[in-house]
Amino acid sequence: MMMDNSECPLRIKIILSVLSGKPLKLKNIRRNEHEPGLKDFEVNLLKLIDKLTSGTRTDINETGTSLYFVPGILIGGKIEHDCGMERSIGYFLQTILCMAPFTKTPIELTLTGITNDPDDVSVDVIKYSSIPIFKRFIGSDDGLEFKILKRGAKPGGGGAILFKCPTKMKLIPINLTDPGKIKRIRGIAYAMRVAPAVCNRMVEKAKGVLLKFIPDVYIISDHQKKETAGNSPGFGLTLVAETTNGTFLCGEACSTPKGLDCGEPNVPEDIASRATHNLLEEIYRGGCVDSANQFIAFLLMVINQKDVSRILTGIFSPFSIHSMRAIKEMFGVRFKIEPCRNQEIDINHEKLRKEKEEEKNSKKKKRKRNLQLPAEINASENESEIDEKEEQKIKKQKLDEEEKQKSIKEYLKLGHEKLLLSCVGIGFTNLSKTYV
Repeated sequence: MMMDNSECPLRIKIILSVLSGKPLKLKNIRRNEHEPGLKDFEVNLLKLIDKLTSGTRTDINETGTSLYFVPGILIGGKIEHDCGMERSIGYFLQTILCMAPFTKTPIELTLTGITNDPDDVSVDVIKYSSIPIFKRFIGSDDGLEFKILKRGAKPGGGGAILFKCPTKMKLIPINLTDPGKIKRIRGIAYAMRVAPAVCNRMVEKAKGVLLKFIPDVYIISDHQKKETAGNSPGFGLTLVAETTNGTFLCGEACSTPKGLDCGEPNVPEDIASRATHNLLEEIYRGGCVDSANQFIAFLLMVINQKDVSRILTGIFSPFSIHSMRAIKEMFGVRFKIEPCRNQEIDINHEKLRKEKEEEKNSKKKKRKRNLQLPAEINASENESEIDEKEEQKIKKQKLDEEEKQKSIKEYLKLGHEKLLLSCVGIGFTNLSKTYV
């Protein structure tokens, strides 16, 4: 396989290559940039994939501008890996999450490095948002575990997490078309090697904004000390909105790393207001999955059984758009996208059925009229005039009801336009799974 699409991130290409078993060949990697070739964190990701698999072959030239990757078999087992100091643990863990159910033995992964970083998804978002959507595909949480052992911020790191995942033969198709309404908001304010009052200041600021919208708001403080606090100071806030149908939407904000000239100081109140703004933006986008986990849901829908999976999402993130293009190139699967406004979705195609029934009834009336005598035609015309008047009354009532519904929806402010995605899985099965 040859993929020279420079816009598509490398980790998407690696995930698809491992799952499909097709080799990956890339040339002219970042040739027009100031520092061409693969980055150190990308090479580190390839090392993690090599630990997770058996028989993987990776060839990189001296300048790092070309890569030839031949995937092996997903083995799993107990793995320990250092993620380095360039990217956070979330960058590596999201990659592993897409491949974890298809290993030969259950995976027990320990990653060390940076847990919270403003540039990547934090481990808290993976715990409170990625894992719930992941459970829907694997069917149960038996053997699924995620723990934050230590926290670590840039540039020193020092954090650690533990991730356990069982093996599955097949995934379960999903039908998530109704996200429900927000019923409560939970959050965690964390701080490493700073004063404990920082957590309290973030909690007070976030509650002052969120309590205006919903009364059920509860934020805990997680102040780490000594060994569990990592090697560098930092703090942040992660907020999770839970709906009545079990959908989780996350918004977070984190302080900038120590030593960077960002211009503005890191004030706890500013971090809290930024986190609440990000959460409210995710709620406005809506859907059954937030923007940080869209590509995970899309990929697991494709590598599913030969059945239809549907999910309602908000606006696509750029990363999810690149992943959909790569999925089309690798597996040849296209998504059916139906735009809708304020969750007005014809899920069961009721409108089409009604239109077809009306067409059939009109054809039957025409056939009867052609077979009738002149006197019967006059009587039927009189009846048709009465029927037309009744139909006009019914249409007026329908229009009035639609206007009322529109005014109610405008009052409720149900957010931005939603998108309903549906696709048929490729029938992917885990052939390397061992039986007891």
